[in-house]
Amino acid sequence: MKTIRFGIIGCGLMGRELASAAARWCHLTEMDVRPELTAICNRSAGAFDWFTRNFDTIKLVTHDYRELLASPDVDVVYCAVPHHLHQETYGATIAAGKHLLGEKPFGIDKAANDAIMAQLKAHPDCFVRCSSQFPFYPAAQRIGAMLEARAFGRILEYESGFLHSSDLNPEKPINWKRVIATNGEYGCMGDLGMHICHVAFRAGWQPRNVRAVLSKVVTQRPDGKGGLAACETWDNATLLCETHDPATGSAFPWTLKTFRIAPGETNTWYISVKGTKACARFSTKNPRRLELLVYAGGEQNWQQIDMGYQSAYKAISGGIFEFGFGDALQQMFAAYLWELEHRQLPRPFAGCVTPEEVALSHRLFTAALESQKRTAAVPV
Repeated sequence: MKTIRFGIIGCGLMGRELASAAARWCHLTEMDVRPELTAICNRSAGAFDWFTRNFDTIKLVTHDYRELLASPDVDVVYCAVPHHLHQETYGATIAAGKHLLGEKPFGIDKAANDAIMAQLKAHPDCFVRCSSQFPFYPAAQRIGAMLEARAFGRILEYESGFLHSSDLNPEKPINWKRVIATNGEYGCMGDLGMHICHVAFRAGWQPRNVRAVLSKVVTQRPDGKGGLAACETWDNATLLCETHDPATGSAFPWTLKTFRIAPGETNTWYISVKGTKACARFSTKNPRRLELLVYAGGEQNWQQIDMGYQSAYKAISGGIFEFGFGDALQQMFAAYLWELEHRQLPRPFAGCVTPEEVALSHRLFTAALESQKRTAAVPV
């Protein structure tokens, strides 16, 4: 089995999650490539202890990402840093000839994303993908297979969303995601939006225009110093797009929601497809449950299917067992390494977000900001 050495820039929550996925690689049964964590980089030293205690393969611990990029012991970089650092760190990673798996949104704004895309064009040998794990849930993979088979007929409507209640408490101290300088003007769209675009873009659907309603719910938060600081970014976003399906040449409405203030929601990702031949919907609120309607004349009946552990990349778990967030993240990492090694995918929906799909999300979110300013539909 081939070993691919990877380094992590940004040793926070997602850095630990990815490292944990690598640590249990034996969970996957048919991979011919495996990751090995060899280097970590973080600005604060406090994040290092968990990694060094649990991974004896680490050869480099540094505060300077340039040192990690210069290491001959690193083939792939996973980068999870605040949005304002994407252009610099992602661009430097590509320029250093390292393969990259980066967190969304691949640049604080469209200009930053354009710069990253230009760097990638100048280094076409670098394999670059964006992180988005939720479409690897078994029910979402089943919906993806139906899209690949064009089982829905003509698409009538698509809905996708990502809902949090993490900022419902107005006493929660301010963080970098509430500041335009570090998070960007997209606000919740930049932080959550690529997750809800992933399936639609992989299906080939193209948003033609967007009407956005963006909301700032909590306008100030404790600054941690006894005072209050202004919250500059959007908390919630609802987008309505006229969307083109090249498979049928028809158009349909696509509703997207990214809410950081959604009472009753912890970390809910959902999709719903309605077509003339079939409909399907899934939410991580009930991660086993796929709801499916197949129409062939006569009565229209929704059925509920408990999917169990049916993964894109085979694992030791029995089909009757539950699939969770950690499994989805490991499946995403497996998809990245499989495509890196083989330069192809088992099937389209078994892959990570491409740079081109990320660039399309920037065009969409930039248009959404303009739509909010003009209170009008704006071309994408």
